[in-house]
Amino acid sequence: MDLSVAAAHILGDAGAFAATGRRPVAVVGRDPRASGEFLEAAVVAGLAASGVDVLRLGVLPTPAVAHLTAALGADLGVMLSASHNAAPDNGIKFLARGGFKLSDVVEDEIERRLGEKWSFPVGSGVGRVRDAYGEADRYISHVLTTLNGALDGLNIVVDCAHGAAHMVAPEALVRAGARVEAIGARPDGLNINAGHGSTHMDKLRQVVVSRGADLGVAYDGDADRCLAVDHTGAIIDGDHIMAILAAAMHGEGLLSKDTVVATVMSNLGFKLAMREAGITVVETAVGDRYVLERMKSDGFNLGGEQSGHVIMLDHATTGDGLLTSLHLLGVVAKSGVPLKELAAVMTPLPQILINVKDVDRGKSSVPELVAAVAQAEAELGETGRVLIRPSGTEPMIRVMVEAASEEHATQVAGRLADVVRTACV
Repeated sequence: MDLSVAAAHILGDAGAFAATGRRPVAVVGRDPRASGEFLEAAVVAGLAASGVDVLRLGVLPTPAVAHLTAALGADLGVMLSASHNAAPDNGIKFLARGGFKLSDVVEDEIERRLGEKWSFPVGSGVGRVRDAYGEADRYISHVLTTLNGALDGLNIVVDCAHGAAHMVAPEALVRAGARVEAIGARPDGLNINAGHGSTHMDKLRQVVVSRGADLGVAYDGDADRCLAVDHTGAIIDGDHIMAILAAAMHGEGLLSKDTVVATVMSNLGFKLAMREAGITVVETAVGDRYVLERMKSDGFNLGGEQSGHVIMLDHATTGDGLLTSLHLLGVVAKSGVPLKELAAVMTPLPQILINVKDVDRGKSSVPELVAAVAQAEAELGETGRVLIRPSGTEPMIRVMVEAASEEHATQVAGRLADVVRTACV
């Protein structure tokens, strides 16, 4: 409640009602987890007590809340979700006017002013609260208008992770023309992400193969990411999806500046494939917010992460799993080429990741490790790469190595991990 009060003042300029005669407006959505029921009540109470009018959207994906923040002209949006985490976790995500995620600076300001002694309105100055559950259709209609052509004839399985997309995703895909079987679409508040969704793909793979479906798509709990499987059950990750979309957009002259934005974690195979296709890859730090910042600053319209966060800035302000899946399916439908063949546009290099725990993450640039990395990079040449990343929250340094063979990648990663253990204590 205190957090929403601080956000109301910083994002919504609450308290200005008396001077301007206009109350700020907030939209609030959540995923189905049980704790969202009472956290929503607390957030709404804090906003309304601060003089903010609140529209309760109910259970909707994060990108739907982002879209509706902009479409309804709200001053801020709030999403209650812990994304791909298990049901006992939860979180609060704020969105600024226009539906964009907050910068680090603004988030730090909200945190700094958390618990401040605010002046609260009374009487007619308090915010009013109303339900706006019907606005889900506005979001569905929006994503469907971005699709160039129908999905007629496609037989797909969609895994909603017992999460926020359990209603809107199957409906949108059916309205787009696909034949849809939905799994992970019966949330009970406790089963979100449990054995389903983009972090647990085995069930989707099984159903796609057993039903003889053309392909399957999986979202996470708040549906801001999407992964897929082809008709054989092989997983199509975010790098593959970005490569397919980038190639299609490039071919139609729709890829801004012939460039796609990816993080340093994207597979080298993705970058090599894009180079072969005449597409530039711009790299950012890990995190979809950094991808978005670079896209906005330099005028790019496609970017994302290997994890399945794909941002199509012409149509959305954040990663949108449903939007991504619709456009991926659109490429399949329009081309008549199976997803397995489309995914062959890139060949991922074997990637080995070792998390070295109980080390000083602040020592990731010590001379011994820098020298070891340089030696490894010289050994790998253009057929591989090395990435050393300190954890942002734990005493851990991540060692990632890509090479032409899994055996070589394992050997190099093991050597570097040993250096980290001895040099970064």
